[in-house]
Amino acid sequence: MKYLQKNPVPMPATGAHRSVKATIDTVFDWQYALEDDKLLALYEKGKSLSWNATDIDWSPEVDIAKLATESRADIFMNSLMAPPEPFTLETAIEFRQHMNAFMLSQFLHGEQGALIATAKIVQTVPWEEAKFYAANQVADEARHVEVYHRYLTEKLGLSYPIHPSLGELLDTIVSDSRWDITYLGMQILVEGLALAAFGTMRLVNQNEPLIQEITDRIMQDESRHVAFGVISLQKIYQGELSGPELREREDFVIEATHLLRDRLIAIPVFERLGWDTEVWGRWMMETPFQRGFRQMMFSKIVPNLKRLGLLTPRVRAAFEKLDILRFEHELDSVEQPEVAPPQELVQMLMQYMQERLPTAE
Repeated sequence: MKYLQKNPVPMPATGAHRSVKATIDTVFDWQYALEDDKLLALYEKGKSLSWNATDIDWSPEVDIAKLATESRADIFMNSLMAPPEPFTLETAIEFRQHMNAFMLSQFLHGEQGALIATAKIVQTVPWEEAKFYAANQVADEARHVEVYHRYLTEKLGLSYPIHPSLGELLDTIVSDSRWDITYLGMQILVEGLALAAFGTMRLVNQNEPLIQEITDRIMQDESRHVAFGVISLQKIYQGELSGPELREREDFVIEATHLLRDRLIAIPVFERLGWDTEVWGRWMMETPFQRGFRQMMFSKIVPNLKRLGLLTPRVRAAFEKLDILRFEHELDSVEQPEVAPPQELVQMLMQYMQERLPTAE
C-alpha cells in the first residue's frame, strides 16, 4: 500500500535501527496434539475476522485543530485538568495535536514490538495450537503497524520517536530467553494497557471518523491477543511455578508496570513545545485528572494478572502504592473479551458534558 509520508517518524537517539541480542530455544512440536479448544477457537476467530488496510476509507481529511476548536478544547482542559497556567484556545489546540500524535506514535512503536514478540512466540511456545494463533497474530500486528504509520505520516503529519520507557520494556521482552516472559510482557502488560488506551482514544476522538474506524478494527484484534495470553499462561502459572520462579515474575510485573506508567508521561511533548518540562512534568505526574487517567490505563491488566494468580501479596503491595489495585474486581479478558473505555473516564467526561458545557458560553 503506497501513501504520502508528509512527516516521517523522527528517529530516537539510538538511530534508525536497534539490535537487541537474544538467546532463545526454538521449539518444534512433533506431537501436533491440538488439545486446547479455547486456543483453536481463537485461531479460527482470528482468521475469520482478518481485514486489510485497504478496506479502510482513507479519504477523510484529518484536522485536529478544527476539531479542538469546535469542541472548545480550552474550556474542557482548563475545567478538568487544572493546568499550571490556563490554556488559551491556541495553546489547547497545540497541546491536543501533540498529545494525540505522541499517544498514536507510542501505539505504532508498541505494535512493532508486538510484531517482533509474537514472531518470537511462534518459535518458542511448545504447543502447536499456540503457534497457529501466534502466527495469525503476527499478520495482525504487521497490519496495525501499517495503518498507524500511514495515519501518522499521511494524515497527521506529526509524530514522535519511541518513549525511552517503552523502548526499555520492549528490549526486555524480546531479549528474555523464557517464552512465558514474552507472553507476560507483551500479551498481558503492553497490550493490556494498549486496550484501555485504545478505548480512551476512541472516546476522546468521537468526531474523527478515520481514527474511529482504525481503532475499532485494531481493538477487535487486540482483545483476542490479550485473551490468547491469558489462556496460554493459565496452563503454567497456576500451581506450576516454584518460589524463585514466581518471585522473578513478580519482579518483572512490578518493574514493567512502572515503565508502562512512565511511558504515559509526555515529557517529549513539553520539550518539543518549548514548555518548562519541570513544571508541566510535575503537573502531569501530580494533578488528579492526569494521575487518574494513568491509573485507568491499568483497568484490564490488574484483573488479568489476578486470573493468572500473579496478583500476589508483593504485587498487590506495589499496585496499592500506584492506586491501581482497585481494578482487581473488574472483568478479565476471558470473562469480557470486548473492551470499553475505562468506566471512570466515561463517567468523568459525561459529568463534565452535562454540567459544564451548557454554561461554557
